[in-house]
Amino acid sequence: MTQSDTAETFYRDVITLTRKVRTLFDARASSRGLTYARARLLLHMSTCEVQTQAELAEAMEVERPTMARLIDGLEEAGMVRREVLSGDRRQRHVHLTDQAKTEAAAVSALTDTLRAELVAGIPAEELERAHRVIEQMLDNVVKAACS
Repeated sequence: MTQSDTAETFYRDVITLTRKVRTLFDARASSRGLTYARARLLLHMSTCEVQTQAELAEAMEVERPTMARLIDGLEEAGMVRREVLSGDRRQRHVHLTDQAKTEAAAVSALTDTLRAELVAGIPAEELERAHRVIEQMLDNVVKAACS
């Protein structure tokens, strides 16, 4: 196989892996009544300080209207509450409720289990090598986006 063929196969495999992992995560999250996006948001919010909707949208790399809809759904489910910031009524902090904190812990455990399943049987040295390759690819994406 040529280097070009290897690169193409590797790239295709990374894309396939990403899709399959997301599908598997989505299936497991849906067993808890959550969408992929809502589960991901709960995980993020459980590990960071209170943020505004705009900060959450930026952190999750989604558009603000998309984040507003995600938060609306979580608010309707009793998982988050919005609080107007003192001094700026246009901004609201989003807080997890106790129910959401419990759910986020369950999703975190689900995520830990999934990660362990995905790397089962792969020696640490190979994972470290793969990590270096993926880091370089991510750096290349940033460089390509800037050119």
